[in-house]
Amino acid sequence: MKTYKNIVKVLCIAALGFTACNDDNDIHLEEPSQRVIYTSQMDFENKVEVGNYITFGDVSPGVISRTWTFPENITNVQGNQSSEDIVKAYFYEPGVYDVKLHQVFKNDAYVDENLMGKELDTTIVVNILNPLSINITANYINPDGTLGAALNFAEGAENIIEASRSVRYTYNIVGEPETTTWHFEGGTPLAVENTETVDVKYRKMGTFGLDLLAKRDRPFGEAIESYENVITVIASTDPVTLDATYNFEDAIALEFSREMDPESLNPSDFSVTITNGETVLNPMVASASVDAIEGNRVLLTLANESTYNDDQVTVSYTPGTLQTLDGVAVDALTDVPMVFRGENLFNNGIVDYGFENTMSTDWVYQWWGTPWDKYKFNISTAQAYDGDKSGYVVVDAGGGMIIGQVDSAGEKASFTVKAGQAYELGVWVYVESLGQILPDALPPDVRFYWAPATDWSVGGNPTFTADYAVGEWVYSSQIVEFAEAGPTTISIRANNQNNPQELKFYMDNLTLIEANLRP
Repeated sequence: MKTYKNIVKVLCIAALGFTACNDDNDIHLEEPSQRVIYTSQMDFENKVEVGNYITFGDVSPGVISRTWTFPENITNVQGNQSSEDIVKAYFYEPGVYDVKLHQVFKNDAYVDENLMGKELDTTIVVNILNPLSINITANYINPDGTLGAALNFAEGAENIIEASRSVRYTYNIVGEPETTTWHFEGGTPLAVENTETVDVKYRKMGTFGLDLLAKRDRPFGEAIESYENVITVIASTDPVTLDATYNFEDAIALEFSREMDPESLNPSDFSVTITNGETVLNPMVASASVDAIEGNRVLLTLANESTYNDDQVTVSYTPGTLQTLDGVAVDALTDVPMVFRGENLFNNGIVDYGFENTMSTDWVYQWWGTPWDKYKFNISTAQAYDGDKSGYVVVDAGGGMIIGQVDSAGEKASFTVKAGQAYELGVWVYVESLGQILPDALPPDVRFYWAPATDWSVGGNPTFTADYAVGEWVYSSQIVEFAEAGPTTISIRANNQNNPQELKFYMDNLTLIEANLRP
C-alpha cells in the first residue's frame, strides 16, 4: 500500500485505452484508474474559519471503494464517509488537521504519470482559523529609553504624557490576519501597516485615541480595536529638540520635538548657508511659519534662491523669541545639515533598506578575497535611526568588508534605475568606534558599488576622518549616475586596511532618490 501527501490541484485527464475487434464497428473501451481529488478550498490552502465547511470530492475514475476519515469531535460531516464521492465537513475547532481518503481501484492507478498500485491513501491538510481577535497593550517609554509603566485602556482611564515623549504600542492578534493597520491620533507616525510593535511620539497637546484594523481576504475576516481619548498630552518642561531638517515642497522644514508657537517666529532669527563646490551662498530667509497640519514643523522659505541635491545646506538659529506652545524656549542651532527626501527606489519590497525584514545571513560576503573577508556583520537592535533595527559592522584591524543582500534562492536583491539620471545615494551611519585614524594614511570609508556597469571611481560615502562624529547618527550621501537602465543590484564595501584597530559602526535607511542638480 502506498501513502501520498499533498494533493495536486489539477490532475491530468485520464487517458482512454481501447482495442479494435474484428468488427470495425465494435470498439471496447477500457476504464482507466487515476487519482483525481479536489476540495472547495484547494486554491486557498484549505483554510476556513471556525464554523464553516469544506467540500471534498473524489472524481477518480476506476474506484471500487473509498473511505473518508475526518478528525473526531471537531467536525460534522454531511455524506456517507464510507461510500460517497462528495462529502461536506463543518469544522468547529481551530487548528491544523488531516483529512484522509483510502481508495481501492480496479487496476493500478495513475498518480500524475506514474502507476502507483490499486490501493492509495491520501492526506489532505486543512487549516481552521479562529475569528480575528485583537488585544492591544502599551507602555510609556521613559526619557532614558527604558520601558515604563503600562497604559490603562479601561473606559474613563486617564493616561497622561508630557509633550515630546513616546509610548510603545504592541498587539497580539489571533486568526492569522493578512494585513494590520494602526492609526494614532496626534502621534508620530500617524499610521503604520503590518508592524506588531510601534513607538509613537506625541508632539501635540490634547487628548487622542487610536485604532487597529486587522483583515484577511480569504477566508474573509475583519476586526477593529478602537479607543477614544486614551491618552492626554500635557505641557512639558523637557528641552526642545530638533528631530529632523529636510526639504519640504519649496521650503526647508525644521521638525521639532513638539508644537511651536506661530507668534514666536521671526525669520531674521534664522540663517541658511548653501555650499556647492567653491560657491557659498547665504540667501535671506524670507519667511518662517508653522505648518498648518503638523504644528511641530517650522517652514523656512528663501528669498530668490532654491536648494538642489548637490548642495550642502545648513541651517542656524540665533535665540530670539522662538518657543513651543507650552512656553519652552528653543536653544541655539548651529549649522544643522538639511537632508533631502524623496521617493526611495530601495523601498520596493525587495531591498531591505532599513534592515528591518532580513537576517544577518541574508547579507552575504561577495568573495573578493583577502582582506575583504575580515569583518563581522549582524542585524542589531542596539541602535536604529528608524524602526527597530540596523546593520552592525565590525571591520577587523587592517581588514575590509564586501556584502550584498540575497534572497532564499541566493539571488541578489534588485531595484530599477534610469540610465543617465542623477540620483542621490544616501545612508545614515552611527559610529561606535573609529579605531585609530592614522594622519598620513588613507582613512577608512564605506563605498557603494552596483551592477551592471559599476562605477569604480565612486568615493567614500562616508569617509571616516579623525574628526568624524562618534556616538550619533550622521547622514552621508553622494550624487551618482547609472550607465545602464533596468534591474540593478548593490554591494556595500567597507575599507579599514590602514587602521590598526577595529572600525565599528551601525548603518540604517539606505536611500536612492532622483536628484535635481544646481544648474
